Amino acid sequence: MVAVQLFSWKTLILLPPQASRHDGFTSFNRTLSLNSLPSSGIDSFRFRGNFRVRSQKTGETESSTSNLNLPNDFKSKFDKSLQYKLVLGCIPLYAMSRIVQKIIHELPRHIQSSVGAGLPFACASNSLNKPSLGGIKWSLARFLFLFNIRLEKNVATSLVVLVIACLSFVMIGGILFFKFRKEDQSFEDCLWDAWACLVCADSHLEQKSRVEKVIGFVLAIWGILFYSQLLSTMTEQLRDNMQRLREGAQIQVIEADHIIICGINSHLPFILKQLNSYHQHAIRLGTTTASKQTLVLMSDTPRSEMDKLADEFNTDFNHIDILTKSCNLKMTKSFERAAASTARAIIILPTKSDGYHTDTEAFLSVLALQPIQSIESIPTIVEVSSSSMHDLLKSISGMKVEPVENITSKLFVQCSRQKDLIKIYRHLLNYSKNVFNLCSFPNLVGMTYRQIRLGFQEVVVCGLLRDGKVNFHPNDDEKLMETDKVLFIAPLSWKKKQLLSKEIETENISVDDEFETHKQSRLEKIIKRSKMFLSKGSSDSVQGPRETILLLGWREDVVDMIEEFDNYLGPGSSLEILSDVSIEDRGRVNDAIGSGKIKNIQVSHRVGNPMNYDTLKETIMHVQSKYRKDEEAIPLSILVISDKEWLLGDPSRADTQSAYSLLLAESICNKLGVNVQNLASEIVDSKLGKQITRIKPALTYVAVEEVMSLVTAQVAGNSELNEVWKDILNAEGDEIYIKDIELYMKDGENPSFTELSERAWLRREVAIGYIKGGKKVINPVPKTEPISLEMTDSLIVISELEGDQSTTL
Repeated sequence: MVAVQLFSWKTLILLPPQASRHDGFTSFNRTLSLNSLPSSGIDSFRFRGNFRVRSQKTGETESSTSNLNLPNDFKSKFDKSLQYKLVLGCIPLYAMSRIVQKIIHELPRHIQSSVGAGLPFACASNSLNKPSLGGIKWSLARFLFLFNIRLEKNVATSLVVLVIACLSFVMIGGILFFKFRKEDQSFEDCLWDAWACLVCADSHLEQKSRVEKVIGFVLAIWGILFYSQLLSTMTEQLRDNMQRLREGAQIQVIEADHIIICGINSHLPFILKQLNSYHQHAIRLGTTTASKQTLVLMSDTPRSEMDKLADEFNTDFNHIDILTKSCNLKMTKSFERAAASTARAIIILPTKSDGYHTDTEAFLSVLALQPIQSIESIPTIVEVSSSSMHDLLKSISGMKVEPVENITSKLFVQCSRQKDLIKIYRHLLNYSKNVFNLCSFPNLVGMTYRQIRLGFQEVVVCGLLRDGKVNFHPNDDEKLMETDKVLFIAPLSWKKKQLLSKEIETENISVDDEFETHKQSRLEKIIKRSKMFLSKGSSDSVQGPRETILLLGWREDVVDMIEEFDNYLGPGSSLEILSDVSIEDRGRVNDAIGSGKIKNIQVSHRVGNPMNYDTLKETIMHVQSKYRKDEEAIPLSILVISDKEWLLGDPSRADTQSAYSLLLAESICNKLGVNVQNLASEIVDSKLGKQITRIKPALTYVAVEEVMSLVTAQVAGNSELNEVWKDILNAEGDEIYIKDIELYMKDGENPSFTELSERAWLRREVAIGYIKGGKKVINPVPKTEPISLEMTDSLIVISELEGDQSTTL
């Protein structure tokens, strides 16, 4: 219908077949009256009309009216070319008209919506619906504004606009060529000529007439502008895509059995080191076939910074392959793109200094993981700052969440009170040495715990895991159940031994007889105490030791440190804090004292820089002047802690401050002649700590950040070990202590480790090793040979109390 209407509107100028441009006259005018099409179609159509001819020579005009019967060849040519012209010419025009119509239709709607919003120039039309000049300007500005917003969201919008503009110019140029060309040429050829002028700048020089050259010139100029803009748009689009690839947010990870680590903090290097060591031993044991363990590191930090860290770690660790993704850790889509449903484990690390913010971020990340399919079978290890968040995360249904409470403050107190304890923790967390293991032994079901404890001679049996709870002190007559798991200390290379029931019974019957025979003699050789105690560090009814502590530095968990010290020390102890933090910002300590949580320690504050010589010297002298000369000497400990903000940002800066304050305190104490029982500092970098202790053996470094990181990594390998470490690192449960050997033997004895273990068992303790001549031995083998120990040596045990504990009669 559109073609018929256009055909009826167009005025056709036709030349007679016998006329040509080289005839006797150079120009003529013909007016052709076009009637409506007959019902028989174009084939039966004939032209009727009149024309005038003016002679060039005489200027006379002849008028003639006749019927024009066109020849058959012209008729055939006209029939074939006319249909192509109509189809090719009308369809693009119709498409363009629809686009313009939609723009015109949508523009008033945007104007009306702006009127309702009360925007400037909201009155875009008067009562007669005739837009004013200001309204038109605002409408154009609004249209450009919406276009720019769309362009910011997607650079490809500019590409679409350029393509539409290019097709429009090709269409307009083709129409103009078809209109002004004098030779007979199809509309399709005119479109191709317009396209040639657009893509090739010198094509307009091939045009013949002046009008055609002008049209071709305009098309050539537009073509240059079009292709320059097209090139810049494609370049920007490519740059945008490459930026997204660099950030890694849109990349779908295609991996299985990989480990996802969310967040970057000071724990990350130690976790990667532990995972690298674990995979290295897995390759040696043949439990894995992959040459490298794939790790996906996710964080909201820029991808470039993450890649720098990954390059450094990949250089140091040969058994892990780190992939980085910069994304939002609170979105489910981020974890879906990281293939969380096929991961081996997911580790969520804190990135905030405030404990509340840390727990909130961790909780939101766990909630983002919940909708993912098959997430209930994947262990999710989350570092939290409080036990309340631990219980909240455990209550989330449909997920296997293993919260690891970050108790670095409590761990620092434990390690600062026992010099070699940090070395024992690092030993038990090193996969190349003896570590905690949990295994089930179906062939040993029904045997008593004593038979199992004495039946394994190459490991140290520490307890049982039953119903998700660890018991370090089961009764000897407790029978092993099918669902129980045995907790023991041994190397990873140690294989589970399937011992014959008959051999174990025979061996343990003789041992039982020996136990009954020598029980009284063993009780005579160990220190006996009553069962009453008032603190973790106390024994008998005597209260805990009285000590003085000078704490250099401040951070939010200092309150937890004070509460931990209060569990070990007796009444009359004092703790003084020196920091450049104002007294008002230390309000949590006063709140804890006011609430009655701190009972045995008197806390005082001093404001000053611990790295200032005069300030530190004055503080040490003030601490010493509190006690009279005739009063019994009270042990003094000087401890240095790191600022939490520095730990999350640049750990090396925290180590520099801690190391300098520690060395400065030692120098001042030596000059003043102050006797210090313990000089310890919190150090993140173990290499720096070893270098300091090598130069100054009297100093102690405590790498609590490293220990907590290794615990997190070990729980990622075996989530059931979380309960073990939670009990050991918590002051409320059993802990690892280094106790004097005089509690277990008399001078001149050379007992075996099995004998020492039995004596420790009478004190409700688990012996796991000893320290001889300053060197620790964990899980000694063989255990039945006599050991030559001095009275200055120590026994390493897992016990509930630090002091001399009561015996089990």
